[in-house]
Amino acid sequence: MSIYREYDIRGIYEKELNEASVVRIGYALASKINGEYVAVGYDARSHSPILFEYLVRGLNAGGKKVLGMGLVPTPVNYFTNYNEWDGVTPSASVMITGSHNPSEYNGFKITIDKTPFFGEDIYALGRECEAMEMPTEVARDVTEIDALKRYVDFLVGEFQHLKGMDTKIVYDCGNGVAGVVTEDIFSRLELKTKGLYVNPDGTFPNHHPDPSDEHNLEDVKKLLQTDGDIAFAYDGDADRIAVLTHKNNIKGDMMALLYAMKMEKPTVIGEVKCSQVMYDELTRRGANAIMYKTGHSNLKVKMKETNADLACEVSGHVFFKNRYFGYDDAIYATLRMLELIHDGIDLDAELAKLPQVFSTEEIKVETTESQKFKIIEKVKELLQNPPASFPKIKDIIDVDGVRINFEKGWGLVRASNTTPVLVTRFESTDAAEAKVYEKAINDLISEAKKTL
Repeated sequence: MSIYREYDIRGIYEKELNEASVVRIGYALASKINGEYVAVGYDARSHSPILFEYLVRGLNAGGKKVLGMGLVPTPVNYFTNYNEWDGVTPSASVMITGSHNPSEYNGFKITIDKTPFFGEDIYALGRECEAMEMPTEVARDVTEIDALKRYVDFLVGEFQHLKGMDTKIVYDCGNGVAGVVTEDIFSRLELKTKGLYVNPDGTFPNHHPDPSDEHNLEDVKKLLQTDGDIAFAYDGDADRIAVLTHKNNIKGDMMALLYAMKMEKPTVIGEVKCSQVMYDELTRRGANAIMYKTGHSNLKVKMKETNADLACEVSGHVFFKNRYFGYDDAIYATLRMLELIHDGIDLDAELAKLPQVFSTEEIKVETTESQKFKIIEKVKELLQNPPASFPKIKDIIDVDGVRINFEKGWGLVRASNTTPVLVTRFESTDAAEAKVYEKAINDLISEAKKTL
C-alpha cells in the first residue's frame, strides 16, 4: 500500500511497480473511468515503456482502449484531455513518470474527466488492487497518437509574437523529458537559446532533475553568467520550472506576482508556503488572492472550484487558466515569462520594488508516517495556550497544517503528504525575528513529540 500516495502512485520499479501490481492498477482504474478511451504517455526512465505495456494490459482487460502517445512531458499528457484525436476525446489520461525521484522510481499521475484522481480515490484504488486476482488477458488495443506534435504546434501558434526576440535564453532539461519539446519550440520561434542536458536519459547522468534544489542549478547558473540574459530549468517530467536572472532565483510565488501583472484583477491561488508578500501585493493590486493546501492536485481542484486565472507553488508548479487549460506546465510557463520580457517588463526591477523579507527555504523535520499528522494536531492544541515566551500571535490559518501569523511575519508547520516529514518555513520583515519564530515553533514541535 505504500505506493499509493496522496497525489499519485509512486514506487520502485520491479520491487513495487512490477507486472503483477501494474496490470492490476490498470484493471482497477478502468472501472473508475466512464468513457472508452484512456490516453497514456511516459517519461524518459528506461522502465517506463515496460510499465506502459503492463498498464495497457490492465486497462484493456478492464474494457478500455488506449491512445498511446509515447515519450512526452507530463503537460503534453494533460493536454490530450482537451483535444480530439481522430474523432475521439479521451475520458482519462495516465502519465507514467517518477518526476524528480531517483532513477529506480516510477509512478502514475492520473486525470479523469479533466480532474486529478488523488487522495482517498487513490487509497481506495490501492485497497482494491491488493484484494484482487490477476485479470484475464485480452487482445492489445492501442492506437498511437502524435500528441507531441499537436502540443508543439499549439504553443508555437500561441506565441508567434515572440518570434525572433533578442533575449539570450539558456536552459537545463536535466536529461528529463522537457528536451523532446524545447528544441523544436525554441527553433520554430527563432529564439536565441543554449540548452544543457537536453537529451532524455532516465539515469540522469549529469545531475538530479529537481530544480528546487540549488545544487542542481549550478551548471545553468554558470552558463547564464557567460551566455544568457535569463535561465530556465525543468524537473524530470517538465511540470515544474526554475527561473533565474543575474540577480534572482525567482520562486513560484514571485513568478505568480510577475505573471499576474498582465491580468485584469485576476483570482490567484497560492499554497500555504507562499510568501505573505505575494498575497499582500496581489490584494493591493485589486486581485483576489486565495491561500490553499499544498499539492498540484489540490490546486487544480481549487482552481476549477473558484474559476481562478492562475495558481502557484513555491517549488515551481505554475498553473494557468488564463489563456490556457488550468494545469501545471513548465514549458508554457517559460513562454509566458518570455512574453513578460518581450512586453518590456524588467523582472529584477519589479522584484526590487517589493517589500524585503527574510525567508527560510523549506526545513524538513524527520518523523514517521504514523506520527506526522498526530504531531500537527498536538501543535494546534498547544497553540490554544502557548508558552509565555511565545511570540504574539495575530491569527492562525489551518487550511493545511498550521500557518501562524505574527506581527512581523509568519511560521508554518505542515505534514508532508508524500514523505514521513514535517515541513516548516519561516518569514519576517526582520531577519532576527524570523529566527525567533523558527525557534518558538521548533520548541512547540518538540513538546508535541514528547506527548506521543
